[in-house]
Amino acid sequence: MSNTNTQVYDLLVSAGRVVCPATGFDGPGTVAVRGDRIVAVGDQVDGSAREVLDFPDAMLLPGLVDMHAHPAREGSKYGVDPDVHFLPRGVTTVLSQGDAGAGNWARYRESIIEGAQTRVRMAINLSVTGESIPTSGCFENLDDVDVDACVAAIKDGGEAIWGIAANIAKSCAGDNDPREILNRALAAGNQTDRPLLFGTRREADFTLAEQLELLRPGDVITYCFHNDLDCLVEDGRIKAEVWEAREKGILFDIGHGMNSFHFDVAEVAIANGFLPDTISTDQYIRHVDSTPQHDLPRTLSKLLAAGMTEADALARITVHPAEFLGLSGEVGTLAPGACADLAVLWFNEDALPLQDVKGLERSGGCWEPILTVRAGKIV
Repeated sequence: MSNTNTQVYDLLVSAGRVVCPATGFDGPGTVAVRGDRIVAVGDQVDGSAREVLDFPDAMLLPGLVDMHAHPAREGSKYGVDPDVHFLPRGVTTVLSQGDAGAGNWARYRESIIEGAQTRVRMAINLSVTGESIPTSGCFENLDDVDVDACVAAIKDGGEAIWGIAANIAKSCAGDNDPREILNRALAAGNQTDRPLLFGTRREADFTLAEQLELLRPGDVITYCFHNDLDCLVEDGRIKAEVWEAREKGILFDIGHGMNSFHFDVAEVAIANGFLPDTISTDQYIRHVDSTPQHDLPRTLSKLLAAGMTEADALARITVHPAEFLGLSGEVGTLAPGACADLAVLWFNEDALPLQDVKGLERSGGCWEPILTVRAGKIV
């Protein structure tokens, strides 16, 4: 007779350290997977499996969640294939920052939302063209900033469209009035009950304080640790209007990218107790084949080097962005019943130095990906 107490799984993954910020588990352990679900996790998981993996010198986390990047196979001047450039780097869920707008949303849904192994959600571009025009900013033609078209696309997209991308920097808006673009974004957000993924102006013509006054609870400011004009920090402290915005419920995201992460701002903010709500890469086509490779584990490592505690930083690439994307319980957790998305990282003490966008370096080693599991399947 078979022993009915012996569990048989599809996959067992053990690690010297298993960390789930959502449940508080942190220690040596094993995650058991059956089908596309996590069915057990702990320091004593009994049973056999068709495939058993053990990483005694590594850390096993829920699949990482990148709150701002550019997953796209076509139609976006910034896009990279998420299954090639995110999934093997431990990222199982990613939010697109405006790669498509109402005019090319249907094709994006087919190609990426439905066609990628990576779980992708969309912050749809307020411009109907998305980021499809290589030679100009998405908001340079105000006729493309179409509230009605954006609202219709969101109603069509349902849960796949999390929110609305609106970057009112001069590089996006050209000579147009940034207030008009923000007002249209807010109108679309209010009509659809969707938050904004918002890039601030960074110009004297529209102050950060004015922008924060207009934003709503749940809106997300990305590129939060840039050091351009009107950044979050002044005279070694977080500005009063920034604290007030946080108290109002506005969220703050890293959005590292090529221009928006500076150690001097990050270190002051963290020392003042102002932590980002999410850590994201803004990873896009210019990062392909970068040396060292720009990815979410390396961005995590930079926030650790800037002074964040490990517990705070790991939550901001797992449970926090999952919650903000409306995916709690399914993503960002190792709790039984969640989707079997896993990331295994190891700490490379001899990694290339951690650099901000201006080349300022911090030492301390770097977390690097060695295994991803997406919906129970090894990547």
